[in-house]
Amino acid sequence: MSNELQGYEDVTLYGLTPEREQELLDKQIECNFVWSNKSGHGLGVIMNYIAKDGSIWLTATSQRARVKALRRDPRASVVISSMGTDMGPGKTVTYMGTVTIHDDQATKDWFYPAMAEIISPYPAPTVEAAIEHLDTPLRVVLELVPEKAIKFDGDSISKTSYEGQVPGQEKSS
Repeated sequence: MSNELQGYEDVTLYGLTPEREQELLDKQIECNFVWSNKSGHGLGVIMNYIAKDGSIWLTATSQRARVKALRRDPRASVVISSMGTDMGPGKTVTYMGTVTIHDDQATKDWFYPAMAEIISPYPAPTVEAAIEHLDTPLRVVLELVPEKAIKFDGDSISKTSYEGQVPGQEKSS
């Protein structure tokens, strides 16, 4: 038996193109933010995000467990799925990287209005109310700088299936 991957075993063949990745980042507003606790267990929560300047930006208050954990170990991941967008299901990108915790006013000044545009009308009815909701004394802004990305485009794998071009299972002429 060959050591070559067959069929759908090598899903790296079905990655998002840079254009589809950008489309996903632009259309989705939520991600799963994942970090490790003291004992090394991975934990994740769904959070809103902003993709800007090659980083993923999020926010939480500084007393949250994830912020305390990031101060100990800044390594984290973000998983973004196309579910709930008009792209349909099956497109994902995972970014692994290091988080910088920002508490400076300059970062908050651009971040709060940008995040308020995303989160209103929930949990606040207007952009102005959302900014007020975000602007609390203990809030910090988290910047994940990706060091590695894992990308998957389910449309690509589906197209391959329908066209009968599955690696290792090509139709002979």
